[in-house]
Amino acid sequence: MTHPRIGFACQYRHPDRGLAASALKTIEAPYNPRTTTLRWMDGVPLQVARDKLLEVVTHNLDAQLRLIAYVAELGPTLRMLRLSSDLLPFYSHPKVSAFYQDPAIQSQLEERFAVIGNLARSADIRLSFHPGQYCVLGSDKPGVVENSIAEFEYHADMIRMMGYGRRFQDFKCNVHIAGRLGGEGIRSIWPRLSQVARNCITFENEEKTYGVDDCLQLADLAPVVLDIHHCWINENDYIAPDSPRVDRIIESWRGVRPTMHYSQPPERLQELGFDAGKKLEMDALLKVVSKRDLYGHSDQMWNRWTNEYALKFLDRFDIMLEAKDKNLAAQAFYEYVARPYLHPSA
Repeated sequence: MTHPRIGFACQYRHPDRGLAASALKTIEAPYNPRTTTLRWMDGVPLQVARDKLLEVVTHNLDAQLRLIAYVAELGPTLRMLRLSSDLLPFYSHPKVSAFYQDPAIQSQLEERFAVIGNLARSADIRLSFHPGQYCVLGSDKPGVVENSIAEFEYHADMIRMMGYGRRFQDFKCNVHIAGRLGGEGIRSIWPRLSQVARNCITFENEEKTYGVDDCLQLADLAPVVLDIHHCWINENDYIAPDSPRVDRIIESWRGVRPTMHYSQPPERLQELGFDAGKKLEMDALLKVVSKRDLYGHSDQMWNRWTNEYALKFLDRFDIMLEAKDKNLAAQAFYEYVARPYLHPSA
């Protein structure tokens, strides 16, 4: 994995957005995961709940395989995908664990995930997971820590069944530091994580509390995922591509090509007078919006100055785009921004 890659996260979007919502749902549903609720499952007979859960899991694994097959047909630069965390609903929940521990279910999962992993490897697709914000490994509450470890190990089980986690960063599973104990809390539970989990975990800087410097303090344990949007919000400035901190982030990957995250604030900033071709300056923004208004992701990568800034990282980082239009945003960013940069004479 030495050439630059641009990826998208979890969901497929059909390119014809002019279709009716019902038509889009019909087209997109085979590629995207479904779920159910514990409340519904608690309200029906056990066998009904089990049958429904099996139906959802079967759909989700079929959908993930279709999505990977779609990515396999894209150009090499676009073969990068974040898988959904919702493939096996309530996997780490004590009320549902017996379902997933059933030997027949385990056998099916092993077989199905192996097919997914084999396809991704044969197509040279770089995969990742990103457990949700409820995975708080640095919490000061023991119950939250136990649930968070179980949730991360759920992802590790999926990674293992796909045939990854066998060596350092053959698969990325990314979390924020989070929790009152922060990095020290993570160090205290580190020995409890499985070898697969330790091989795959990465730490990403976030907007509010734990920034780049906090993640770098854990670089001896695991790589740092640089999120340039979060860093801009947290520090009120853009981190320089040639910053010594960026060099330290790259070093944390120990020879593996690093991944960074890239997003932009919502397009509605244009309605407030912010030009798509000009640098978004924090001081000017905060006169008309709050920082919280900047947390949300844009549909696509609309600000051209920020795109040019992000491109300065592409020679050393793969870029995971976090945008609402998912694959469409990645495709557009590649076609109109990255490809002219990567292939100026084409």
